Amino acid sequence: MNQRRVAVIGGGAAGMMAAVFGAKKGDAVTVFEKNAKIGRKLYITGKGRCNLTNCCDAKTVIENVPTNGRFLYSALRRFSPEDTMRFFEENGLSLKVERGNRVFPVSDKAADVVDTLLKAAKQEGVRIVFRQVQDVMIENGAVKGVLVGGKMLPFDKVIIASGGCSYPKTGSTGDGYRFAETAGHTIIPLTPSLVPLETVEMIDREASGLLLKNIGLTVQDTAKGNKTIYTDFGELQLMHYGVSGAVILSASAHIKEIISGRYRLLLDLKPALSEEKLNARLLREIGNRKKENVFSLMRSLLPEVMIPLMLRITQVSKEKGCSEITKEERMKILCCLKALPLTVSAARPIEEAIVTSGGVCVKEIDPKTMGSKLCRGLYFAGEVIDVDAYTGGFNLQCAFATGVLAGEG
Repeated sequence: MNQRRVAVIGGGAAGMMAAVFGAKKGDAVTVFEKNAKIGRKLYITGKGRCNLTNCCDAKTVIENVPTNGRFLYSALRRFSPEDTMRFFEENGLSLKVERGNRVFPVSDKAADVVDTLLKAAKQEGVRIVFRQVQDVMIENGAVKGVLVGGKMLPFDKVIIASGGCSYPKTGSTGDGYRFAETAGHTIIPLTPSLVPLETVEMIDREASGLLLKNIGLTVQDTAKGNKTIYTDFGELQLMHYGVSGAVILSASAHIKEIISGRYRLLLDLKPALSEEKLNARLLREIGNRKKENVFSLMRSLLPEVMIPLMLRITQVSKEKGCSEITKEERMKILCCLKALPLTVSAARPIEEAIVTSGGVCVKEIDPKTMGSKLCRGLYFAGEVIDVDAYTGGFNLQCAFATGVLAGEG
């Protein structure tokens, strides 16, 4: 029996997994990677530690995929988080589970995840070519090969796993969308997901970069009567343009069709204290600082670089004596400590997003194989598909699972 010749476009998480499992099935697999090394985006995930999956069941993964999660049912049934963990451990990578069931290599090195994928690929005889695919060649509704360096290379099957448009310096420049369109596929408009947010309120230069731990976050949609659309608890970072950090990245996946002023972020800066207890503390601090001013009071409650922002929002003068603070002003301070309001003006550019929302329409892909319904021999895996998840290892799990199905398709 002749081996099928398979080209995988992209040497990232999805592409390498597709290559490994395609080769396991007996295919002659060639990975085309336009960078000088594979897994460029993997190196920077999880702040260089690589949160490679989440220790949960397939149902939980789907619940954490807000865009087309049900499309992944077959992929996750075939290759669950447990399968991902087993794959890496059987290939020599020790793993650990941290808060939120996030799975990392024990070494805390994303490079070890990349090395493990490379090792597995080499063991299966996968060929890796560091060249850019210029186009996918299609004839009579079927794949014929790929165009590389102006030359058509024949292949029986092509897997597009070239990523989205986020972090273009890693090679995710949207090539896969162009290839898919050539084959007749619909591309759902691309938007950033898991991305920092810009705010109407000015963040002082001195406060930019300040990391706030253990912050409560509530996101309200003012277009729907201030309906709460998301809540979270964790780390938030103030930036010169607005806000970033884990809770903001997750929240951004719920914020669609941003119009300046539509979405309001409420930050609980004192989540461990009820309003009643915080009010008692405020009264106590004011009583102990009768000869001091509001700025001194704020220093007892907040990082100093945040005080100008708080004073602008509460409209209480920093020079005002503590003994002169009115009940109304105290309540303004209390409200802002429990629900500091920030107004979303825009998302940061898609180039700064962790993942791309949008991509190849899932209605045109067979969920059991990741094969194109429009072009024989064409398959998709990873971020190029219109599927995106929250932080916590879910996006990489989706990439691995769709990669396995595409490889075995």
